[in-house]
Amino acid sequence: MASGAQGIGIAERMDDPNEQQKAAIENEMAQMHVAIPGIIESFDAASQTASVQPAIMEDVKIGADDTKPTNLPLLTQVPVQFPRAGGYSITFPVQKGDECLVVFGDSCIDGWWQSGGVQQQMETRRHDLSDAMAILGITSTGKVIGKTGAAFSTGSMQIRSDDGGTYIELAGENINIKATKVTIDGELEVTGETIISGIAFTPHVHGGIVSGGDKTAPPEKG
Repeated sequence: MASGAQGIGIAERMDDPNEQQKAAIENEMAQMHVAIPGIIESFDAASQTASVQPAIMEDVKIGADDTKPTNLPLLTQVPVQFPRAGGYSITFPVQKGDECLVVFGDSCIDGWWQSGGVQQQMETRRHDLSDAMAILGITSTGKVIGKTGAAFSTGSMQIRSDDGGTYIELAGENINIKATKVTIDGELEVTGETIISGIAFTPHVHGGIVSGGDKTAPPEKG
């Protein structure tokens, strides 16, 4: 008896024009994608595109009322965003497991992606899974900066490793570098004083000065 009553209720609802319109709108919205967190599966450095697995499942209807959580398909050839403008860029080695935010174009992006500039739509689709673009840096709670290493700096700008063991930091009028080794390929020009291991470079002196082939003693403060 309960089953029959429920069946009649569903049929009545679907005969209602308002319910039909509501169902049509819900079905249309289910096909539209705006933004979703994703997980990098692979990265191609040559094309700067990635394969990305959407990190939120889609509730797919099974029958009249039931739903089943289902993975969205793997997104392939997704353009990856790096900070870039004016002939300069910041790059980083994208790895499998990195998290990102995937956004979906208002329109088909194929023509623009292949040729740049202003292009006509190659297909008339909107907010489609095919038009995904990945923005790196958005992370879940377990991967926030400072979770497994040095704390997030609230008083400076840093380019850093996640553990904080290596960084370049702008802090007020100072630039601080922490690294095991710094390699400079080219000429280094310094305006102002250079202090190495606590000894100023310009006024420092050497002891043990003798004639001949002997070497000087280590530098001392002048």
